[in-house]
Amino acid sequence: MSTARELADLSEERILDLAGACSETIRDAETELLRLAYQWAIVHPANRLDPVEADQPGRERARQLGGEGTPRVAEFAAAEFGARIGRSPYAAASLIGDALDLEHRFPRLWARVEAGEVRASYARYVTTKTRTLTAEQAAYVDARVFESADGRLPWSRFEELVAGTVAQAAPEAAREKEERAAKARFAKKVRRTVADETHGMASFLVHADLPTIEAIDDYVTQRAKQLADTLPDAPHLATEDDRRVHAFLLLVSGAPADTDLADLLPQVCLYVHTYADPGADRTQSSEGIVRVEGHGPVTQEWVRRFLGPHARFTIRPVLDLAGQAPVDSWEIPDRHRRAVHLMTPADTFPFASCTSPGMQVDHTIPYHQGGVSGVGNYGPMTTLHHRIKTHGAGWQVKQPFPGIYMWRDPHGGFYLVDHTGTRRLPGTRRPLVVELWHPPAGIEIALADDYTPAA
Repeated sequence: MSTARELADLSEERILDLAGACSETIRDAETELLRLAYQWAIVHPANRLDPVEADQPGRERARQLGGEGTPRVAEFAAAEFGARIGRSPYAAASLIGDALDLEHRFPRLWARVEAGEVRASYARYVTTKTRTLTAEQAAYVDARVFESADGRLPWSRFEELVAGTVAQAAPEAAREKEERAAKARFAKKVRRTVADETHGMASFLVHADLPTIEAIDDYVTQRAKQLADTLPDAPHLATEDDRRVHAFLLLVSGAPADTDLADLLPQVCLYVHTYADPGADRTQSSEGIVRVEGHGPVTQEWVRRFLGPHARFTIRPVLDLAGQAPVDSWEIPDRHRRAVHLMTPADTFPFASCTSPGMQVDHTIPYHQGGVSGVGNYGPMTTLHHRIKTHGAGWQVKQPFPGIYMWRDPHGGFYLVDHTGTRRLPGTRRPLVVELWHPPAGIEIALADDYTPAA
């Protein structure tokens, strides 16, 4: 890898040459990753599983990761492959499915990928959009998109090409999708994703047939114009977008145009998480960051501006995580669940992404093996990841102290999972947690010497 000093001496032509070479290296690596994903599927076939055991509740089963005509794969195989490449089991399963599709259903497209003429991202987009097609229909798409998948089309036009070709290949399926879409009418708040930077804002989505949406848009447009004429100096209606938001609220409330926006809003409950620094000067204004549960981080100024004039605040102290006494039962009390959600807000499986408070709460050391029902022996997981931990041969996990999870995959790879995310640890030696993380004062570290698989 070049240093900053070395790069500073390069000519413009050399910079461009190296950038092109880097791009080719990335393209080659992505292609090789697809090859490896395919081979991983081949060495984890469905017949590797015991059919009798696979019928038992929660056990590993065979799954069809690719489309019609591709071999089935042992379900838990994607978890280990994903951990090694820093992706969730779901993302790894998607990658393996794409590799299987390219090999078995899209030979022309795959040949161009292997020749370095088509990027893996273009090829994977095609396989994702055709997963439900028959093998014959997939071959139809393959023959009509493989030439144009080399980047000659802008991405938006390539998306249109794929969508049109898929509809031509499966017209009956296209009609069924239209019928399902016609029934998928809703009006709801848009759920925030992890990547969204909302800055205290949110969205409300109305999904309906085109005439309905056109009617709503026409009403909002006309009412916004009226607001501009009747309330030209209103500070909260300074821009056209401000007026359109107000017009939409008037539409759903049926209130007259001069109604105060705040008066139309129903009572809602927001959970705002903040931290009071014990050493802070209470006489000075604080400009720290707080977190609105379900919406993300905002400034304290935002809370004062948008919630202060109208909201009624109830202040509750944070849970004392250290004071959550264990219980002598397998069932997990609600107070423990709240504590775990605050301490470990995401799925504890390596590189998992789920942050839903409705995840299953697992005993790191199983209750029937002597594990306590208490904070420090819990970990939230989705159902799939819970099944992998319980029934996936070779997966092992320890929680040396609350909220810190040390995982070992079946082939000896180690992963440290905490509230900051997942880190792949080098080598196959189990590292000491004290080499990686320093616990708060007063916490005693006690590590078991064994790594008995946890169920």
